[in-house]
Amino acid sequence: MTTGGAAAGADTPARLFQLLSLLQTPREWPGAELSERLGVSRRTVRRDIDRLRDLGYPVRASQGAAGGYRLVAGKAMPPLVLDDEEAVAIAVGLRAGAGHAVEGVEEASVRALAKLEQVLPGRLRHRVSALQTATTALTSGDGASIAPETLTVMASAAAGHERLRFAYRAGDGTESRRLTEPYRLVSTGRRWYLVAYDIDREDWRTFRVDRVADPFATGARFVPRELPTGDAAEYIRQSMWSGRPTHDLDVTFAAPAHFVTARLPAPLGPVEPLDDHSCRLRCPVSDSLEWLAVRLAVLDCDFTVHGPGELVDCIRAMSTRLTRSLPEKGRAGGENARSATPQEDGAGG
Repeated sequence: MTTGGAAAGADTPARLFQLLSLLQTPREWPGAELSERLGVSRRTVRRDIDRLRDLGYPVRASQGAAGGYRLVAGKAMPPLVLDDEEAVAIAVGLRAGAGHAVEGVEEASVRALAKLEQVLPGRLRHRVSALQTATTALTSGDGASIAPETLTVMASAAAGHERLRFAYRAGDGTESRRLTEPYRLVSTGRRWYLVAYDIDREDWRTFRVDRVADPFATGARFVPRELPTGDAAEYIRQSMWSGRPTHDLDVTFAAPAHFVTARLPAPLGPVEPLDDHSCRLRCPVSDSLEWLAVRLAVLDCDFTVHGPGELVDCIRAMSTRLTRSLPEKGRAGGENARSATPQEDGAGG
């Protein structure tokens, strides 16, 4: 991925970058216009188009008076050429996705952000940081927020098979220094975890990333070890259950399995389809009952809890509290019921 303003000069690499930047605008470019923009002959434009095709860029040419060139979708994604504004916009968007653990795209956001920030010029890094500092998200996940820089350092070390050192604060407040061989970052939708081999303890460990401080790659390479479970998400799931009280969750949903699966956190599952309009979830869980109750309530579909009984009691108590929070007339849906949503000054309907 290349960043920069409009390329200038007559040398072929600079001209190819400028041509590619033009073609990545979603429109068709007549040969005459490209020739004028680049300051070269139409024959040179045709040769440059052939060079781009050789590099894997799918450039389609159309014939006729209104014909021209345009970049189309190919079998693989070639490198993009971004100007300064585009690079900053993408970096800020990726930081937002990574920092708030958006389910379904969080790990890809971190990998892409690590690649982009590695090649960003210093002036653009400053702009990205300034925008990030001045921006407050309206919504975020229900877990602890993570600095995107922490995630990108870890992601880069894991991808490059480079040992990672950091300070760590355990759940009981004990602080320590860790030297690890990072394997994979995993997001549960609430929190980020690092699966890594702890060099000093000679064993695999999971680390909550919100408890990590000052991570840095040591530069020492390592050959990746084989993870006991073979899958980082499964290792996290087993680690979360180990040594904690678990509950046998059993819930039926009045919605298709794909609908529920897309809205459940990664550790909960798998969902079993019952028919086209319902499904069932049965699995051991170690999360707090209050958190489970809230997650079920925000799925936007009807459900029936078959167990555990403690979860049923928790949902019943939560329902009672929510009902008490409504005005008397609001409970019955009366005409004087008021919205609990604050109105923005001057906001229209």
